[in-house]
Amino acid sequence: MAALPDADNPLLRDWTAPFGAPPFAEIRPEHFAPAFERAFADHEAEIEEIAVLAAAPSFDNTILALERSGALLERVADVFSVLVGADSNDALLEIERVISPRLATHWSNIHMNQGLFRRVEELRRNAASLALTAEQARVLTRYHLDFRRAGAGLEETDRRRLSDMVERLAELGTQFSQNVLADEQSTVLELLPDDLAGLPAHVVASARAAAKERGRDGHLVTMSRSSVEPFLSLSSRRDLREKAWRAFVARGDHDGEHDNKPLIAETVRLRAEAARLLGYDTYARFQLDDNMAKTPDAARDLLEKVWRPAVARANADRAAMQEMIRAEGGNFDLAPWDWRYYAEKLRKVRCDLAEGEIEPYLPLERMIEAAFDTAHRLFGLSFKPRTDVPTWHPDVRVFEVTGRDGRHVGLFFGDYFGRTSKRSGAWMTSLRDQDRLAGDRLDGETRPLIVNVMNFNKGEAGAPTLLSFDDARTLFHEFGHALHGLLSDVTYPRISGTSVETDFVELPSQLYEHWLERPEVLSRFARHHATGEAMPDALIKKLVAARTFNQGFTTVEFVASALVDLDFHSLAWVEDLDPAAFEEEALERIGMPAEIAMRHRPPHFQHVFADDDYAAAYYSYMWSEVLDADAFQAFEETGDVFDPGVAERLLKYIFSAGGSRAPDEAYTAFRGRLPSEEALLRRRGLVDAA
Repeated sequence: MAALPDADNPLLRDWTAPFGAPPFAEIRPEHFAPAFERAFADHEAEIEEIAVLAAAPSFDNTILALERSGALLERVADVFSVLVGADSNDALLEIERVISPRLATHWSNIHMNQGLFRRVEELRRNAASLALTAEQARVLTRYHLDFRRAGAGLEETDRRRLSDMVERLAELGTQFSQNVLADEQSTVLELLPDDLAGLPAHVVASARAAAKERGRDGHLVTMSRSSVEPFLSLSSRRDLREKAWRAFVARGDHDGEHDNKPLIAETVRLRAEAARLLGYDTYARFQLDDNMAKTPDAARDLLEKVWRPAVARANADRAAMQEMIRAEGGNFDLAPWDWRYYAEKLRKVRCDLAEGEIEPYLPLERMIEAAFDTAHRLFGLSFKPRTDVPTWHPDVRVFEVTGRDGRHVGLFFGDYFGRTSKRSGAWMTSLRDQDRLAGDRLDGETRPLIVNVMNFNKGEAGAPTLLSFDDARTLFHEFGHALHGLLSDVTYPRISGTSVETDFVELPSQLYEHWLERPEVLSRFARHHATGEAMPDALIKKLVAARTFNQGFTTVEFVASALVDLDFHSLAWVEDLDPAAFEEEALERIGMPAEIAMRHRPPHFQHVFADDDYAAAYYSYMWSEVLDADAFQAFEETGDVFDPGVAERLLKYIFSAGGSRAPDEAYTAFRGRLPSEEALLRRRGLVDAA
């Protein structure tokens, strides 16, 4: 296809929407190919100019020049990433299959550019004499590590081999993700009128809305977690719970076009080979070398400390639920599709609390208000709806974010509802990151454009969207990531916002979840969707008291996924890997309870196999949980969970600092010390578990 003239391509024009937001209404799939071609060419020319510069390397002519390069590619890729994840179609998915390996090769070529690498090496070698600021020194360190870890120091033959593997891994990751999406789009459980037994009105309404969204009558359970888990928890039809559970855990795991098992085998093999080329005996050692944990042994040690009490607690709960089945006259053993259903019954007995009591008080609108108000009380942020900013879908909401002084901070985009064009899960991303290189970016603006994407079940027309407590926690979690991007206050893009080590990046998000559970928040914002009445104090107390209920199950399903991830990536040599057999053997080795499934089985484990951010690093959520449990104690110790002094330290050293410090230094600056695992075990209620 012939390239479109720049004037006809909105991706290549100046963006005139408020705050330089992308003109989504004008962007079509056919605009991306020529925009990417132009962006690649521009960036390659900028890189070559830096690499061949005759002048001796300096921070400004090398590192700063690198920071200012690639602006067009960044904005085109960011827009494409949002669209292909949140509102895809066949045309965008086809472009993704082509562009993903091309992007990987482009960045690999930059990081293996020998002229560029020599300049960075020389700067790193002479860093002590360069009179750099602390932030500049950190940026230089990160760039040098980027080049080293990308293979710049290898011999030419090894560089070529590594580049080929990087391209192939990008192809595999894209196909893996698209296979999961295809399964989620094609697999639903149709519910007839007699199949709705046990389901409360709002779950029935969500199932009806899901059918309507797909142009069908009746009711559907989709393969979104927000659809499947309420059904598994509340449906009294055991046969249908089994069907839903089996379909959910089988995503990507079947013979045929969308089978992800061969992709897993090749991915693990290539990652192991890449690690060896880079001087590491396993991919896990390579990946964790640039994280807080530093070694797989350290990550595994934390997981195993939590695993033992979690299994003990899960086994005790299993026995209690099995006794409940017997008492009801059931002649069957507890199965994985039974756990959530009987856990709900057990919670009612132990805590006098049922999920159906909670959800009427958690309408989406009020939970968004709660997240915003918490940010206002902690950091002085205000959120004003904007209807003049283009979005990629009518459901997307935009808010202008301002600080205490009224200064514009950035834009926040909230895309909350599940749809067939959207990948499952929940995530934060950006359309533009913060930096202070004003005037040198394409858009002349350095304030961030931050995006949250979720998959909540949309209520029917005119009806509210009611969230489970887990859904509300997800909203707070992703908004914590969003604040990490919005509050960033650094000079250089390389260390902006969430550009931190993987096992530190979850600290702001998981810490933010704590405020959802506080009576100070629930008493103001948890209000009945029909009457507007506040959640009764007695119900709040029961909800808070029940926080550790079922933590054996929750911990086991997570830790099993993290341990199997480490096991895959701790293989030193991989030939003829059978992922299904490997998974089975790994779970048997750790003593996985048969009644609990991994939170993410390998064939749909997108954190680990759709890209490499969390590969060998899914443990990061629990590593960060050690930090967040201890960090929230800093507020609790003052007697005020919105204590201004603690909030100011949190802002300075965590939320606004980006990657300007090593994570252990940043946390110590905030807290005065590093934490121990005890706060984590106490928060999960596992301290006294045998």
